[in-house]
Amino acid sequence: MELKFFLSYILILIPLILLYRENVGLERELLISSIRAFLQLLILGYALLSILRLENLLGLTAILFTMVLFATFTANRRIRIVNGYRIAFLSISISSLVVIGSTLLVGVLSLKANELIPIGGMIIGNALNSYTQTIERFKSEVKGGIESIENFLALGTPLKEAFRLQIKVSIRASLIPIINNLQTLGIIWIPGITAGMVLAGVDPIKAVFFQIVIMFSMVCVAVLTSYIATNLSYKHILWESSD
Repeated sequence: MELKFFLSYILILIPLILLYRENVGLERELLISSIRAFLQLLILGYALLSILRLENLLGLTAILFTMVLFATFTANRRIRIVNGYRIAFLSISISSLVVIGSTLLVGVLSLKANELIPIGGMIIGNALNSYTQTIERFKSEVKGGIESIENFLALGTPLKEAFRLQIKVSIRASLIPIINNLQTLGIIWIPGITAGMVLAGVDPIKAVFFQIVIMFSMVCVAVLTSYIATNLSYKHILWESSD
């Protein structure tokens, strides 16, 4: 098994070589991230049995909160803006709380560690992805359209309204991956949760319903995160772009 793992590292070496040849500048980050991912999963593998036995609500909340903090740190390292930590934390935490709380409220998830931690982690991770994609595109759109924004402001347009086009384009761009997943779900993309539940003997209909709720959760957290992120950041990004 260990030999097969090390041989599979060729799947990282190929993109490393291509990135290096094209001078993309992500080779070092990709190499370090791949090693970190292995070490983090190794630690998780040993800790998972203890984590999934948690029955204390405070302990479960602490784990999810730690995930949000790590997502905030990662987001701010990836995309730097003024007040980036605050904006990333609020965007990721509020959207994740709304979605996780809703799934608990309707009874899709229960306060069991083996349900709440994995699914909660997926939701928080999707919020992180949506935040970085949105803010990266938003910064680019504002920088490219700064003259248009300033013209709108000169005409007396309210500040947020002057960003209407840039906000719309950024949110649309951040939703492309999740919409692609929705459109190909069950045909091209076969989710691991559904496959795992079916293999474990769960009724396929129940597995499908569970997976579709998870997908709807991913859509919801993506839209919420993008909406909150753009509405909290447009003033700061304007100042940066105007410098």
